[in-house]
Order: sequence, then structure tokens, then C-alpha cells
Amino acid sequence: MLPVAGTSYRGGALQAEGFAPGSPLELVPEPENEHDPNAIGVWDAEGREQAGYVPAADAKELRLPLQALALWEWRDGDRRVGLRVLLAPPSVWLGRPRR
Repeated sequence: MLPVAGTSYRGGALQAEGFAPGSPLELVPEPENEHDPNAIGVWDAEGREQAGYVPAADAKELRLPLQALALWEWRDGDRRVGLRVLLAPPSVWLGRPRR
């Protein structure tokens, strides 16, 4: 389980229902990222909203493809302000948790 980095810069996007706990997510590599060629963006399953990034130290070690699932959220009142994700190889079944 990893925290999503950079969520404070994407507060509006983070409110999307696609980042609710239990939601599948997309991991998108960004080899052209000028700050970090190992950057991996964390997006909702439809690819419409970006929550942030896999932390740089972890992204450097990961090998895609991987599955991602929103597992846990931090809230400030009624706003989602942080997210932790579960990563797993494609061969692992990730069922939706109970809500």
C-alpha cells in the first residue's frame, strides 16, 4: 500500500467518485516527465482525473503493468485530501471491498 504523492495540488480532481475507496485506478507512466522520467501518474479508471503520483522512490522500483485500487482515504470534513492505493501484479484478483 502506497500513499499518492501530490494530492494537495489536485484537490478538485481528488473529489471525483473514481477515487473512492474500492475504486480501480490506472497507473500511467510518464517517461517524458521533465522532473522525473520514472514518474507514474495515478488516474481514475476512465483516465479523466489524476489524483497525483506514485511516490518517486517507489516509482523508480516498480515495473508496470500493475493493477491499482483506491484503498484508503484521508478526509478533512467532507473533502478527500489524501489517498492510499494498493498495487498488485495483473495476475492477482483484486475484488471490491465492502462499503
